Amino acid sequence: MSIFGKIMSAIFGTSASATPASGGATATASGGGAASSASASATPAATVDVAPILDKAVAAKHEKLEWRTSIVDLMKALDIDSSLSARKDLAHELGYTGDTNDSATMNIWLHKQVMAKLAANGGKLPSDVKW
Repeated sequence: MSIFGKIMSAIFGTSASATPASGGATATASGGGAASSASASATPAATVDVAPILDKAVAAKHEKLEWRTSIVDLMKALDIDSSLSARKDLAHELGYTGDTNDSATMNIWLHKQVMAKLAANGGKLPSDVKW
């Protein structure tokens, strides 16, 4: 599963369709339902409030994680590898064309892209999250 797919699954559940590209991929979970036939560009069937899910994940970690502003903290909260190598892989998945050795710039771009893609796939984001 792709890194973005892991993020989507952690937030939306294991049946989430997690295609970062704009193509028409479909969900792969068994059990059918409307989500399995909806393309990535279709309007999501349900809205998921992202903040309570991520806030609960952060609380379980017992450390200060700022998922609203940090891709590293978001990945840590979801128990996803947040190493530079993993973030470079995520950047490649999402089509980053900048210098992956400039990790600060890449991290800001990654956070914005992940937040935008969560919103595009039915994620309801709090107003303090910039994307």
